[in-house]
Amino acid sequence: MEPYAACFAHLAHADRSVYLTALRPGADLDHRGTSFTAELLSSLLAAVTAPSMRRPVMGQAQFSEARFDGDAEFSRLKISGDAVFTEAAFGGAALFAGAEIEGAAEFGRTTIEGKALFQKAKIKGHTSFQEATVDGDLMFMNAELCGAAYFGHAVIAGEAWFAGAEIRGDCQFDLVSIRDGAYFGTAQIYGDVHFDQAQIEKGDVNFAGATVHSAGAAFRDAWIGGNVLFDDVTIDEGAVFDGARIRGQVRFEGAGVGEGAFFDDAEIGGDVWFRGAQFGTDLTFRKTVFERATGVGPLACTGTLDLSEAVFNSAVIIEASASAVCCRRTRWMSSATLRLRYASVDLSDAVVEYPLTVAALPRPFALGRRDMAEPGLADSRVQVVSLRGVDAAYLVLNGVDLSACLFAGAVHLDQLRLEGRYRLETVPPGLRWRDARPVRWTPRRVVAEEHHWRASRTADADGWTPAPPQVDVLEPAALAPVYRALRKSLEDGKHEPGAADFYYGEMEMRRHADDIPRGERSLLTAYWALSGYGMRASRAFGWLLVAMTATVLVMMLWGLPRQDPTTQSTGSLVGRTIRMTTESPDLANPDGPYGERLSGERFDKSLRVVVNSVIFRSSGQDLTTTGTYTEMASRLAEPVLLGLGLLAIRGRIKR
Repeated sequence: MEPYAACFAHLAHADRSVYLTALRPGADLDHRGTSFTAELLSSLLAAVTAPSMRRPVMGQAQFSEARFDGDAEFSRLKISGDAVFTEAAFGGAALFAGAEIEGAAEFGRTTIEGKALFQKAKIKGHTSFQEATVDGDLMFMNAELCGAAYFGHAVIAGEAWFAGAEIRGDCQFDLVSIRDGAYFGTAQIYGDVHFDQAQIEKGDVNFAGATVHSAGAAFRDAWIGGNVLFDDVTIDEGAVFDGARIRGQVRFEGAGVGEGAFFDDAEIGGDVWFRGAQFGTDLTFRKTVFERATGVGPLACTGTLDLSEAVFNSAVIIEASASAVCCRRTRWMSSATLRLRYASVDLSDAVVEYPLTVAALPRPFALGRRDMAEPGLADSRVQVVSLRGVDAAYLVLNGVDLSACLFAGAVHLDQLRLEGRYRLETVPPGLRWRDARPVRWTPRRVVAEEHHWRASRTADADGWTPAPPQVDVLEPAALAPVYRALRKSLEDGKHEPGAADFYYGEMEMRRHADDIPRGERSLLTAYWALSGYGMRASRAFGWLLVAMTATVLVMMLWGLPRQDPTTQSTGSLVGRTIRMTTESPDLANPDGPYGERLSGERFDKSLRVVVNSVIFRSSGQDLTTTGTYTEMASRLAEPVLLGLGLLAIRGRIKR
């Protein structure tokens, strides 16, 4: 110390007294490398204490590499410049409760063998504890940090307390090691929060009720031995936990996150509570492992809830209102239920080893006595858009919209269970023109892949929906098994009328497939034209009416003889024996004008012939050769048409 040749601790008693007497409140102090006993520190602080303020007041405070025996009492200290304690060593606690520092607080590489108490402290510059070691708790409760807070690489043997603190800059805890948890409840943070690669060995990370402005909170690759508690937190932008390892629960109950929250490639050992949480964009859990999660939500997500390649090792219920739910390659190691609103659900290549239910909820999720808010979401329908690659043996779809669903490629589709009020796409309605001829599609439900195929055959799609980008258009030969499996699924569920449309679709795809012989295609075409594959009663009965009308007309014009034959019997009596001979004259073909043949008597006879032919009976009416062959043809064709019509009716009312 100028002008002395020794430091403050080694000054002679008289010299120290002169030095202390000369100090005034607000004086700059430079005691770098000095060793302080409690008595020595007390005398120094007393020398700069303002009687009117009853607190020590310093200008610049330079204590780099200083040594403090026992507890260092700096409570209510006011420093108008910087407080520099870089590489200082505290033998006990560092007590700065209520301190005011106008500049920066530098505690980088400091060693504190007790707790570091900065409760209600106010630091206008930045605060740095980088690479510091604190053997006790780090306590900044209700502190006001006007600049950034740097705690990177610090080692804290106790707890880190920032509850109620106000931090107006970034809060960086990258690579920090905290043994017993970090608590930021009700804190106000106006910068970014970074805990990347942090190690919280046993305690929780608690931001309950906190508000994080700016870019949000990041815990990339962090290790958290306790719970992550973000209940009622408000984060203006996002929360990132990519690669984090969390042994306890993750709670975002009642949280509001302006942007998204990301847990990609994370491991979560406990339950996941997101009850009433609101996310402005996406909530992603790609490749996340859920060890014991039993429930996720109910939550609201304006963007996508992404569970792609996630692994659920226990039974779970997921409740969400989201624009989309992506479950590509998700692995369900136990039973699961997805209760959703608004979402389009993609289950491509999901691994379903136990029952999985996807259910659409008609009403908002209840949170106690109120409904959960669902901002930014419009259409409450739940659409399943893809089942490709899914083993559907354990899959149940309840009340969902399947109008855009891709079924081709699913395994065990015949064991899929469709429950509730589900919806499939239909054929284009109304009358349309194709090559100057009218076309009207028979009303039925179809799968999206048929829409894509038919749209690809015409330049203007003709009312059919084209395939989205990056979706292959499948040929009929690949779609026939899809319809067959869906038909069997409904038939096994005793829903025969619902299976009728799938049977019609299967036959349509077989008729258009390019891998069947021409003869079989011709037979299917006739089956389609006459009765809609036995599914269209109106078509079969229409053709039956045409056939009966044609038969009646042929009978009246050429089938009935000109007049009924009159038989004549003659006989002779020889002894007691009578011999009788009956002669029938040849039937005469009708002649004369056609108008005379269309009489009421001939119509009545012709109608009897036709009606008996429909029920496969002989009328017994004498007929010409033309009439005989016409009756034979009608007795073959018309009962078939009647049977096809009755079969179609039976298919629609069968239980």
